[in-house]
Amino acid sequence: MSTIRVAWGTGTGPTEMSSYDAALADANLHNYNLVAVSSVIPADTAVEEVDTAPDLGPAGERLTVVQARATCVGPGRVSAGLGWTTSHGEASDEGASDESGPGLFYEAADETDPEEVAERVRTGLAAGRELRDWEFTDERIRTADVRADPGTFATAVVVAAYGESEPIC
Repeated sequence: MSTIRVAWGTGTGPTEMSSYDAALADANLHNYNLVAVSSVIPADTAVEEVDTAPDLGPAGERLTVVQARATCVGPGRVSAGLGWTTSHGEASDEGASDESGPGLFYEAADETDPEEVAERVRTGLAAGRELRDWEFTDERIRTADVRADPGTFATAVVVAAYGESEPIC
């Protein structure tokens, strides 16, 4: 079984990219080349909230992620949110499921209010569940928000990192 770790961070800086790098550093994901995927959680995969990601491999490697990211220039406030829901696995002959089934991530960003971002995530997860014939069992949402001082950039990220990093070449 693999693990997807959900980490979050915020950062500020003199440029948009420097604030993004600072937010990734706050989540301990700044030393990887992030490769975004759409939003499906593979079956039999644990999703764990970790605040700050552990070491997931050598610097410069590729890391598969689903990411909610929002940046603003100050003065202002910005929020990002990521939610997930998982399903039961296939039932055995006795009717019980020993494994977790697939699931979904949904991200939202750019609102100033974390509660509005969370509501957009809930709405997206509900729409995604309607498209699938899976029996969903839970729902979690994590948001991050940050304020930018005048003339600075601020970024909020919530990142789901799939497993360990892999060499690019």
